Amino acid sequence: MRRFFLGLVLLVPFGSAPSSAEPVERIAAPAGCESASPRDEIRPLFSFDSKGGPNGNGALVIAADDRDGLHGWWQKSFSVSGGKYYRFRAVRKVHEVPLARRSAAVRILWQDSAGKPVPTDEPAVSGYLKGWKGTAEPEHPSDRQTDDRGWTEVADTYRAPAKATQAVVELHLRWAPPKGRIEWANIALSETTAPAGRKVRLAAVHFRPSGKSVAGNREEFAPLIADAAGQKADLVVLGETLTYFGTGKSFADVAEAVPGPSTDYFGTLAKKHNLYIVAGLNERDRHLVYNVAVLIGPDGKVVGKYRKVCLPRGEIAAGIAPGDEYPIFETRFGKVGLMVCYDGFFPEVARRLSNRGADVIAWPVWGCNPMLAGARACENHVYLVSSTYEDVSRNWMITAVYDHEGKPIAQAEKWGTVAVAEVDLDQRTRWNSLGDFKGELPRHRPPWAAGVTE
Repeated sequence: MRRFFLGLVLLVPFGSAPSSAEPVERIAAPAGCESASPRDEIRPLFSFDSKGGPNGNGALVIAADDRDGLHGWWQKSFSVSGGKYYRFRAVRKVHEVPLARRSAAVRILWQDSAGKPVPTDEPAVSGYLKGWKGTAEPEHPSDRQTDDRGWTEVADTYRAPAKATQAVVELHLRWAPPKGRIEWANIALSETTAPAGRKVRLAAVHFRPSGKSVAGNREEFAPLIADAAGQKADLVVLGETLTYFGTGKSFADVAEAVPGPSTDYFGTLAKKHNLYIVAGLNERDRHLVYNVAVLIGPDGKVVGKYRKVCLPRGEIAAGIAPGDEYPIFETRFGKVGLMVCYDGFFPEVARRLSNRGADVIAWPVWGCNPMLAGARACENHVYLVSSTYEDVSRNWMITAVYDHEGKPIAQAEKWGTVAVAEVDLDQRTRWNSLGDFKGELPRHRPPWAAGVTE
């Protein structure tokens, strides 16, 4: 394994930024590092703190003066061999920067020996990429864990395009507030082996229970779960409010505790088949009733639940209470988010779940516009698994697995069948002129309303 490091050599210690209208730049660049800015009039102050960084071995610093909106970056080139894999890693710490996901960004540019962009040679993984011969777009490494001292790891693994001979790493502070500052440290680009990938088999059940009873409804799903298990599914998604469907009872009549009888029943099946089950139920919590999706693990226990946030008029009239949380659940294959039916008509729920790291969104859904289902998957580059009560003849919602471009890659059209698709959660979907859009999302999407920083 070869490692390339930013060699940090003390030149000039960091000094505070001046408060004049024109910042006075005191560049103290380690060997091979260069400072840059889109325009001189928004150029911040660059320096090197020899005692900075989490280990005290130095940090590259970018600081704003008393003006807002300054933008600049440190950059350094590393030699690479086309076709090989490289692991990028750095840590950064921000000061007086409220939205680090936008302001504290890394870009990696693939270039040839003349410093020019190189063509992409990514394999076509979807229809939009077929025949694409565009440029290898910049990479945007992801923010990882933040330690108790405020240092955040930024890291990812990439395959260098075939014609690339260098990778230019840019370490940004952009759109800085007055007196905003960032420290970058422990920057490395290491040759590594190809990632193993995270393959998972996602399943969705297309079924309407008979409605003979609460217990009868849930028991009718048992052979379908067995069918999914026979197709080696890791996760199987069932319908919305499945103990209510067709029974003639009210939501309140069928509501139960979570954990409770229905989760116990599906827990037995999850353990028997060694898979995860998502079941749509009605939950009772004291005097309140919620429409919920529950994730049950292969150990038979409840992993977690999601209470439907967006309620249609019928549920409001029935006295259903809305949820107000967007939990993400760790599984043995990745991170799973849940949403329920009407949530899909609005972009906010899927966006909150994907912002929190969901690889897959499981979606029990009575009915919805399938174009919106595709949009939720596409705009977040997340796999979406829907289980609906709609018949395909109605040309409305479908039971399917959607890919990162919002296309159904598996669909169950007949009642009593299961749609199964194998996907790689680590597979990047690259778009013409954008590259890895999912990697860019945190850096480019707008801020939320005041007070919400994710």
